[in-house]
Amino acid sequence: MDEYRPRNILLTGGAGFIGSHVTVKLVEKYPDYRVIVLDKGDYCSAEENLKSVLQNERFKFVHGDIRSKSLLDYLLREEQINTIMHFAASTHVDNSFGTSIGFTVNNVVGTHVLLEAAREYGKLERFIHVSTDEVYGGETQLLQTEESLLAPTNPYACTKAAAEYICRAYLMSFNLPIVMTRGNNVYGPHQYPDKLIPKSICLLQEGKSAFVHGDGTPTRNYVFVDDCVNAFDIILHKGSPGGVYNIGSDQEKSNLQVVKDIIQFMNLKADRVEHVEDRAFNDERYRIDSTKLLDLGWRQKVGWERGLQLTIDWYGNRQNLERWPSWRNGLVPHPQLGVPAQQELI
Repeated sequence: MDEYRPRNILLTGGAGFIGSHVTVKLVEKYPDYRVIVLDKGDYCSAEENLKSVLQNERFKFVHGDIRSKSLLDYLLREEQINTIMHFAASTHVDNSFGTSIGFTVNNVVGTHVLLEAAREYGKLERFIHVSTDEVYGGETQLLQTEESLLAPTNPYACTKAAAEYICRAYLMSFNLPIVMTRGNNVYGPHQYPDKLIPKSICLLQEGKSAFVHGDGTPTRNYVFVDDCVNAFDIILHKGSPGGVYNIGSDQEKSNLQVVKDIIQFMNLKADRVEHVEDRAFNDERYRIDSTKLLDLGWRQKVGWERGLQLTIDWYGNRQNLERWPSWRNGLVPHPQLGVPAQQELI
């Protein structure tokens, strides 16, 4: 099968963590692609993440919200978009327990507005929808394939599952060429420090202890951001419309072990751990099968030790943190960041 070749890409959430890395990769690797980033400038995003491509003539940054139908209509027509890569989302599980309606508005309604704009536009050749392994729920024994039942257990995961079902409706009802991805935990530079790895690094650098929810036994599988970007590169060009692709890792670590590894890599005393109250609900494990992606040629290349050291080095440069004016606000056990979207409701 011939590889898909996009021309004009609308990439939502492109100033955020993974989206910014994907944007830079596409602009720098493919000289015949144009990338238009649409980002609303949430607390966890930063134009600084895109510094290396801001002056590139094949890149454009648009400050705006995916819930603005008129803006989407304009961009799709004006930029002659043939590909959408949809990274924009509210993503932090802790935040979702306190502002769950806001997550529904951003992740479900926002995705629906984007899909409807794409349907009306009628010229889209690919729609890459970025989901999460959390839609499978916390099954501890079974290896989840793309055909496994969706059984989300927290508000964030539920909104991502709901967005997937709307995507499926547009695929089946309107033949929108949608490809979906579900990924394990991604880590590395550009990630706002309210997530476990960057938060722990920053706290330890501040001379404080790193927080661990509950007893720290739940495990997660980790993918370094460069490997994740390579996965999206492959899925964009080789993924089949209607297909779902897991982006999984064999690097499984308990939350407590992650913190212990960071402490060891930073040459600190082992007692720099503070156990705090657990989340309202905390899935025990996410194990996903990436055979379909491996069959397309993807391989996980960055080992845990190498990826963690690169991440520690990046956050060790305080200037890198200044791109987020509120970065210290994430250094609490259960952050509640972002603007709740309840005001959008009647």
